[in-house]
Amino acid sequence: MNRAFASKFAKSVFLVICGLVILMGIGSRLFTHIDLALYGYMIGTVVFICGFFYRFIAWGERPPAKIILKKGIKLLFRKSTPKTATEHLVTHRFIWNRGWYRWTQHVLLGWGCILSAFVTFPLVFGWMYFTMGENGTYTVVGFGIDIMRIKADGLLGFLFYNALNITAFMVIGGVCMALYRRLKNMQAIAEQTLIYDFLPLYMLLLVSITGLMLTFCNIFLHGYGHPVITLIHQWSVIVTLIYVPFGKLAHIPFRPMSVFARNYREHYAEQATKNCKVCGNGFVSVEQSNDVIAVLKVNEIEFKTEEGYHLAELCLPCRRKYRMSRFTGIPTHQIRVKEANQNAKG
Repeated sequence: MNRAFASKFAKSVFLVICGLVILMGIGSRLFTHIDLALYGYMIGTVVFICGFFYRFIAWGERPPAKIILKKGIKLLFRKSTPKTATEHLVTHRFIWNRGWYRWTQHVLLGWGCILSAFVTFPLVFGWMYFTMGENGTYTVVGFGIDIMRIKADGLLGFLFYNALNITAFMVIGGVCMALYRRLKNMQAIAEQTLIYDFLPLYMLLLVSITGLMLTFCNIFLHGYGHPVITLIHQWSVIVTLIYVPFGKLAHIPFRPMSVFARNYREHYAEQATKNCKVCGNGFVSVEQSNDVIAVLKVNEIEFKTEEGYHLAELCLPCRRKYRMSRFTGIPTHQIRVKEANQNAKG
């Protein structure tokens, strides 16, 4: 079968799209509940999936990523995995250490995008739809199975109808906080660029505002301008979906890989600690140090000192001092004294 495809990437994408079509057939009861008004979103989502696979496979082929994926999968069933996954994917506790403002910003942006995807993808692929029942009730159908009945004028009904409006306000709030920080924070101003940092925020803002305008047209304008806003919103969503795998927003679907990295660091840190060749202090696990050396060797990069040890065998302060000695000619890296700012924050 491998000979039928130009590459492993082509084979993987083909199998995923086939699986997606099968799930669409099952979920929509043999394509009888596909909403043709969402056809453009469907095409954009398929292109997004192909782009994501291309980006993921290209990333996974790199030697460092191969190590993280290979060893991370083996460590997936650690006792700490549920806690790590919760902190990294649900509560974003790792960002709380940077301040409540950035934490709130990331939670609004991250969960706004994720919840929007949880709502739109099932609707676009026909995995979830609603049927009108008697006495003002709706039946929620998922994968062809009647899941629940809700009152049209009840609280659940209100949340179902306005789920995307709620997530749109979350995204707008997160985007505004991010823009304010990028315009006021000196470090952000020095590091940011228009295309890489601002463009994704503008795209999310356009998607959210045009989505809210659809509801505004229906409720307050009695449908006036709805067709035009529909096309603008659909265009903005499709362009954003196609852009996601190749821009800064790709870290949203890539975020689960951080659980692998955290498990990798914690597990091997418990095994054996690597001592610095200069100062003798432990700074990283033996496994991680050996993996860094192996990865650099694969890339034909050697960072050996005149004393015969690898830079990956030095702690960060001693590594900095070694680089300074190479510029100045003074062997400062041999001095067994820690730098004064080794625990500096900022």
